[in-house]
Amino acid sequence: MDRIRSLAIGTLLIFALAVLAQNTPNKPSTSSGGGAEGGGLPPVEEQLKVLTDKLDLTATQRTKVRPIMQDLHDATEKLTRDHRLSRDERLAKVRPQRKKAGEKIRALLNDDQQKKFDQYLAGPHPEMHGSLSGATSAPQR
Repeated sequence: MDRIRSLAIGTLLIFALAVLAQNTPNKPSTSSGGGAEGGGLPPVEEQLKVLTDKLDLTATQRTKVRPIMQDLHDATEKLTRDHRLSRDERLAKVRPQRKKAGEKIRALLNDDQQKKFDQYLAGPHPEMHGSLSGATSAPQR
């Protein structure tokens, strides 16, 4: 009888731990870590590195692009913390900000870089935006 009781209690503990692990909410990623892989917003330095690699940005361009990316990052992060908004509402609010930041960045690029930038923006690029819903998958474009 004691063996059966111990087995039953052990089984209940295993299931309780499994349920607890599934119900643990993911903490939203902040600028100090995380990244698009986890569904959070990637840090500005990570985003800047992606643009530098894709567009061959010069040191001067990186210096000018960083504050643009920081402003966009801050605004997007603020929206991700507003849990009153649905994912679609967050996207609707952040898209104009992304467009404005893209226009500012584009103005800093030479012709060749602008072509690369347009090609990059035409495809999926979740490594730049992360997820506005807190989900683990990147938003579709």
